[in-house]
Amino acid sequence: MEPIARADIAAFKGGGAGMANAMIEESGLRINHERRRGRGAGVNPSGRYEPVSRHVFDDGWSTIEELPPFKTEVQVEKPRTIITRNESPDISFDRSINPYRGCEHGCVYCFARPTHSYMGLSAGLDFESKLFAKPDAARLLDRELSKDGYQPRTIAIGTNTDPYQPIEKHWRIMREVLEVLEARNHPVGIVTKSAMVTRDIDILSRMAEKGLAKVALSVTTLDRMLARTMEPRAATPTKRLEAIRQLSDAGIPVSVMVAPIIPGLTDQEIERILDSAKAAGATSAGYVILRLPLEVSPIFKDWLLRHYPDSYRHVLSLIRSMRDGKDYDSEWGKRMKGKGPYAWQIGRRFEIAAQRLGLNSVRTPLRTDLFEAGPKDQLQLTLL
Repeated sequence: MEPIARADIAAFKGGGAGMANAMIEESGLRINHERRRGRGAGVNPSGRYEPVSRHVFDDGWSTIEELPPFKTEVQVEKPRTIITRNESPDISFDRSINPYRGCEHGCVYCFARPTHSYMGLSAGLDFESKLFAKPDAARLLDRELSKDGYQPRTIAIGTNTDPYQPIEKHWRIMREVLEVLEARNHPVGIVTKSAMVTRDIDILSRMAEKGLAKVALSVTTLDRMLARTMEPRAATPTKRLEAIRQLSDAGIPVSVMVAPIIPGLTDQEIERILDSAKAAGATSAGYVILRLPLEVSPIFKDWLLRHYPDSYRHVLSLIRSMRDGKDYDSEWGKRMKGKGPYAWQIGRRFEIAAQRLGLNSVRTPLRTDLFEAGPKDQLQLTLL
């Protein structure tokens, strides 16, 4: 049995969070605090496709103290295409762009963490420190939009990893992607936790004036200390609300995503977050219940044991009450909202608060009729 699973059982069957915590420490899974300072995950397990499992342990020679801290490393990725397609029936878009793989924000609950396993890396600390940038994204996008038969529909950006994570300051890939979309009059919807989105207000406001752009800010909590431990390198809650205000003042449709809602930890803040976002200028809102697929579950549990051990049993009990007794249920239609009495209660609270505030009263779809495919000779040039 895996160490985290055994720790989970220990916490639930009388051992308590203290015993579970000790079992994780003894297993060698948890990384020394100084090495992971400023990171969200406390563990760095081997990827699920790797033939061996590696564990850090003290060999008695104090070699652990000599190991370097986890620094952000960025490699260049050169994909053949940049638009990712999906046919999921429970999401509102069928195409997306991810300028980066991995995310430096380090959100401990991030459902995208397991994707790092495809790169032979860990969903833990590797996900937030070993990143991949796609500098050819704008060129690839321009080429794909020029293909014969391309039918424009809203491109979603930020649905997997954040396009405005800290390394965007240097790489500016998201900025280049927006320049292509503006030139083609192509609609775009952005989701982010970063106040850096305000850097591109010039482009986004011009697109919004034509009905081509909208932005959603994810606000998980208004508690600065909780946000610091849970989303260590994302913008503070105050900065996100200020970003909503600036976007709204610039005429850009902006919504707030109360996501993820962590039952027993952040669900009491639903109404306060919606109130604050509405006051800042948000006109619509959505929510998603915490998702713990694959490697995310042990990473989140370890974080919960480290920072909120007294809430460990309660939080996991509520999560499982919405997931048929499991940590996660991937069934379409249920994975985002959960099911059962507690999930129903959260949904009704959200709906009542949103209705009271006038959120979601009007939804205007982005336009696709202004799209310009561009001249064919331009397509040929991009191939050179």
